[in-house]
Amino acid sequence: MNNPIYTYSAIVDRPKMRLPDGKRIAVWFGLNIEHYEYGKPALSLAPFTAGLTPDPTNAGWRDYGPRVGFWRMLEVFDRLKIRPTPIVNSEVAEHYPAIVAAGVERGWTWVAHGKTNSTWQAGMSLDEERQYITEVSDELERATGSRPKGWLGPSLTASPNTNQLLAELGYTYNLDWGIDDQPFDLDVAGQRLLSVPYSTEVNDIPSYVLHGHTGPEFKQTVIDQFDQMRSEGDEWPRVFGLGLHPFLSGQPNRTRYFAEALEHMSSFDDVWFATADEIATWYSKETT
Repeated sequence: MNNPIYTYSAIVDRPKMRLPDGKRIAVWFGLNIEHYEYGKPALSLAPFTAGLTPDPTNAGWRDYGPRVGFWRMLEVFDRLKIRPTPIVNSEVAEHYPAIVAAGVERGWTWVAHGKTNSTWQAGMSLDEERQYITEVSDELERATGSRPKGWLGPSLTASPNTNQLLAELGYTYNLDWGIDDQPFDLDVAGQRLLSVPYSTEVNDIPSYVLHGHTGPEFKQTVIDQFDQMRSEGDEWPRVFGLGLHPFLSGQPNRTRYFAEALEHMSSFDDVWFATADEIATWYSKETT
């Protein structure tokens, strides 16, 4: 693919790198904590009512996440002593302050995810987007005590200016481009901006919403992805970024399968359970 965002690189042609402590695979969990504006259509369980206001079926489906699903998933992460990386809309701090407080208490590092999942950057002018990213960054810094280093666009949307603006505004990595099993440099002028792997295929939205998977099928998909990538880790270390959403994986009929996938990964001692920030820092040092 020829585009101005990144340059082609074959994984087999790259210099060998080593993960910390000789691990074979890095795994990080992107816990998407999102706010959807009332009355605006969005990702839906029942598309035939998505244009209605109110829309109890779809709004309720999404809002189950911050009310219940998040807390169910939090218990799993706490029990397994794994830190997720929250990918968070900045307005979550206003609407769901208990979630932000729980993450701050646990020392989480935060990835910015726009203001809400109802506002997309596509079509913004350069100045509008600069102001938008700055406001998101300021809001998250006030709420969490730290300025985010990573970015994921709402619904992975962007403008042609997004990467350059992120680099200029102090971001060190972007998660939008899930095209690799290792971090890589995005093509921006004057600064360095990395892409950190975040799977758009093995992710609970495509699994449950697009492919109609059951909980056991999603579990097996995650395990198959992990096992294959781990088997390749002696030659070229891999990074597996798994995206999870509390309104999906936090449903009571699914959480046990998400937990069992994590337990499988935790049974190996050559896995680096990292945050997205840690992976970006590791790669930056390896390639400086």
